[in-house]
Amino acid sequence: MPVEIRRVGADDAGLLARVADDVFDDDIDAVRTAAYLADKNHMLIVAIEDGVVVGQTAGIVHRHVDQPTELYIDNLGVTPELRRRGIARRLVEDLIAWGKAQGCEEAWVGTEPDNEAARGLYVAMGGEVVDIVMYEYEL
Repeated sequence: MPVEIRRVGADDAGLLARVADDVFDDDIDAVRTAAYLADKNHMLIVAIEDGVVVGQTAGIVHRHVDQPTELYIDNLGVTPELRRRGIARRLVEDLIAWGKAQGCEEAWVGTEPDNEAARGLYVAMGGEVVDIVMYEYEL
């Protein structure tokens, strides 16, 4: 059976009951999931094989008062056994299509400097490398 790419809506949280290893960074929290899926500016897209989530990407529409609306590609993960089979590309392509439908004029994503697989994917999809410095605050 081929891998299905599916946008997750507020009524679809049950899809996340069966998730393969290393698809998400941490355990899924039901309260956070409900809040995420209830926000119209958020999108979670999953890849499903035999009823198991084997990949995911998440995005957020970021609206500005002085700049174009943009899609922030927040996360991407595919179980190690199924990497390099085009699943990540399909997930990101669908997320970008959703972003365009939301009025986004550009998209951006960050990754670690040593994540060669992600960097290769994003460049292959036409992304440009932009040097930035990021700061993080514990709240």
